[in-house]
Amino acid sequence: MPTKFIFVSGGVISGLGKGITTASIALLLQNRGYRVTPVKCENYLNIDAGLINPIEHGDPYLCEDGTEADMDMGTYEKFLGKNMERHNFVTMGQIYKTVIDRERNFEYKGEDVEAIPHVTDEITKRIKEAGNLENAEIVVVELGGTAGEYQNALYYEASRILSRNKKNSVVHVHVSYLPTPSHLGEPKTKPTQLSVRTLNSMGIQPDFIVTRSEKLMDERRRARFALFCNVEPENVIDSVDLPTPYETPLNLAAQKMDEKILDMLGLPHNSLDISQWSAMVATVKAKKSASVAIAIVGKYFATGEYQLRDSYAALMDSIDHASWRENVAAKVRWIQSEKLEKGELSELSDVQGIIVPIGWGPRGVEGKIQAIQYARENKIPYLGLCYGMQLAVVEYARNVLGLSGAHTTECDADTAHPVIHTNIGQDENILRRAYGGTMRLGRWECRIKADTISDEAYNSSHAYDKPADRVVGERHRHRYEFNDTYAKQLEDAGLVIAGRSTVENLVEIIELPKNVHPFFVGTQYHPEYRSRPLVPHPLFLSFINACRQQPKR
Repeated sequence: MPTKFIFVSGGVISGLGKGITTASIALLLQNRGYRVTPVKCENYLNIDAGLINPIEHGDPYLCEDGTEADMDMGTYEKFLGKNMERHNFVTMGQIYKTVIDRERNFEYKGEDVEAIPHVTDEITKRIKEAGNLENAEIVVVELGGTAGEYQNALYYEASRILSRNKKNSVVHVHVSYLPTPSHLGEPKTKPTQLSVRTLNSMGIQPDFIVTRSEKLMDERRRARFALFCNVEPENVIDSVDLPTPYETPLNLAAQKMDEKILDMLGLPHNSLDISQWSAMVATVKAKKSASVAIAIVGKYFATGEYQLRDSYAALMDSIDHASWRENVAAKVRWIQSEKLEKGELSELSDVQGIIVPIGWGPRGVEGKIQAIQYARENKIPYLGLCYGMQLAVVEYARNVLGLSGAHTTECDADTAHPVIHTNIGQDENILRRAYGGTMRLGRWECRIKADTISDEAYNSSHAYDKPADRVVGERHRHRYEFNDTYAKQLEDAGLVIAGRSTVENLVEIIELPKNVHPFFVGTQYHPEYRSRPLVPHPLFLSFINACRQQPKR
């Protein structure tokens, strides 16, 4: 059948949950037996999200094929249970670069190249290609930003062009905000009315309005939306704040949004099976049998006077997935590593677990190293992710092996003991300032040593890709590596090299033996990017279980 398209736009404010809405619609249609793929259209001129400060736009999400994307890619993967790839992620930078390169190659045969139709043609081409590559019956396209921004106008124009003369082929869903100002005490529909008017001015009439709000919408507000936004009352969908965003598909299904979309697209109502998802949501909402305090020692929490969860979104989700499965309430404490550099370690005194996540550069590094030393010496379960693994090696080299001044060359190019150094080819990239897309990226296979903590974790979860060889594929995003010159010294001093890559024999996992420490694991790769609510990552499950067994401090 001809491919069907669903466009999801946003109104009034950013961060409303367009990604959650897009993923929820895709999940419901997929669970009705349709082949569905999502596409995220980002406004920025970056080619990808790899060089964007996580405080600016949240945690860049790393895909299996090495694409550094918007964190909505992670939302899609978690809801749909399948990997996203390069074709699922479009930026305006990619579009402009392609059009300009094509012009420079004389591929437009002397035409004057303009935003319309050349840029919009490239946008619609990529949306269609995403469907073709996955043989999708339905493509769900999330339009970044909010209606009325000049940055995304060409995406909206492309969606309008794609909608033209395509009856029963395109549906437009508008996610908007229904605020209830405290001094008024009633929900106000005017912001959404103005947002929809902006859509109308671009030639787009939404078929659905999804109202994000703190409280349930009443019938008066529904009637006003229908009247002033020209939408059928039953197609005004209530999306009230819920205990967990994973409940959103159930909320949309209860209002038969998926059935209404299928009716508009002229598709049959195949039976819907979301029993497994419903069971997971029930587990999330159930009272937990235990609680653990976990410290995340990082440096990307603050934006002005506020703190951001999104800077470590994939990590926070992974902790949630594992703690829900283990029936544990994880109470996360965010600790700025720079505070620890001043010797303020009291915030670590009563936690049952410590995580040092991804990071770049020297700022706050000594505070992270102090946190790692504290976790090692006080036998508090420790999980180091990428930089957290590298700095665990630095800490061990300094304080156990006795290599004074040991460091990573990322922070000290002249260190006498470069226990972490650049991997092959990276010195040239750094010299040329070729930073974009040049790290070791995407899925690489790792062979894990038998009878280690990591081996036990993967084996107990049946998570090995090649069980007979104890091989697992994990996602990477780094420019620095363990320096193998120091491997024997560190191993002789008690550090366990628990995993190496199958291709380059690079160190992927370091541990301490279980008879020395209850759980001390560092991974060069990023397990947080492969965790899903229905399939938590085995290392996070093992870490949460170790935390639960710790005494309250």
